[in-house]
Amino acid sequence: MTTHNRTTRRSNHGFTLVELLVVLAILGLLAGLVGPKVLNQLGGAKSKTAKIQIKDFEQSLDIYKLDTGRLPNAQEGLKALIERPGNVSGWNGPYLKKAELPKDPWGRDYVYTIPGKHGDVDIISLGADGAPGGEGENADIVSWD
Repeated sequence: MTTHNRTTRRSNHGFTLVELLVVLAILGLLAGLVGPKVLNQLGGAKSKTAKIQIKDFEQSLDIYKLDTGRLPNAQEGLKALIERPGNVSGWNGPYLKKAELPKDPWGRDYVYTIPGKHGDVDIISLGADGAPGGEGENADIVSWD
């Protein structure tokens, strides 16, 4: 019975302070090595999402133009893809799958310019910083690239 009591006593003890410190040090090293790489991938995913959304807008605008004979003007904007502008004949929308106009991955509206400087229309997401220009995650995502 004394062997059974020793086993029971040992199993009731928790981890030692040294064991906990070693585990915390290992977790800290892993977070320091893996964390930045994961965050870089997350940022890249947002840029890719914006590019895909811009391509969806372009395709929807092409269909809109086929139906109505023109592109939405600056006042109508991209909203014309989901809501019929008052004076447009031939509108057969909504032209986007969602019932509301999507925002860019950073929660801002896309910039729609007609006539565009780089094509019939320019569609721009201003990136993570919400300001024109920038580098990396702050770079603009544009329809003409």
